Amino acid sequence: MRERPVSAVPRMVLATLAAALAGQIAIRASHPARAPHAEELASPPAAAVLRLASFGEPIALAKLLMLNLQAADYRAGDPLPYRDLDYGRVEAWLDRILELDPAGQYPLLAASRIYAEVPDPAKSRRMLEFVRRQFLADPDRRWPWLAHATIVAKHRLHDLPLALSLAETLERNVDPRSAPAWARHMRAFVLEDMNELEAARAVIGGYIDSGRLQDAQERRLLERHLQEIEARLAGGRPTR
Repeated sequence: MRERPVSAVPRMVLATLAAALAGQIAIRASHPARAPHAEELASPPAAAVLRLASFGEPIALAKLLMLNLQAADYRAGDPLPYRDLDYGRVEAWLDRILELDPAGQYPLLAASRIYAEVPDPAKSRRMLEFVRRQFLADPDRRWPWLAHATIVAKHRLHDLPLALSLAETLERNVDPRSAPAWARHMRAFVLEDMNELEAARAVIGGYIDSGRLQDAQERRLLERHLQEIEARLAGGRPTR
């Protein structure tokens, strides 16, 4: 999407933002520096309030709110680890930002690549489920973030059942013309990692027999991988 110059933003919006910034600076200057707290991330206003505050420029406001959210880990001159943030409020802000700008990708990038990669399994899982829910609202544009969520579940959380569930959600809902083969076939590879070789063989065989594989190279790669799985099931040592 083409970015508009700042000059295209209505003067009322710029004046409001300037006033808000000046107010924040004044408040900060009147208080001594102190250690940051997770509670400093306030809950977002209702979507209707934000739309009214956008003065007809919801996308511009969404970008500014995303910048403000990303700055929530830095308060009073000291860093606040992402894992210490209130993830209920983080999720609420991400929801609001996507409501203002449904085509925006950065909130989901942040959810899957920043907030989901904290060393707190519960908070990480919460973000992965957020990504899944938002993916379902627009699968053909948001599939990269669910694919990454699957990778996070597999390699960082070492939660193969969750990775399988996310991969199944992606496969069931994305248009084959929108996502590449590696993303659509993640379910089979997670099953293989779980040592569910019979299931992996059935899934890959289903891909091949479906008639939906238009790419000859993709078909050859899947056929070779199917042979490797069959060799493992037979007790042989497949060659790569």
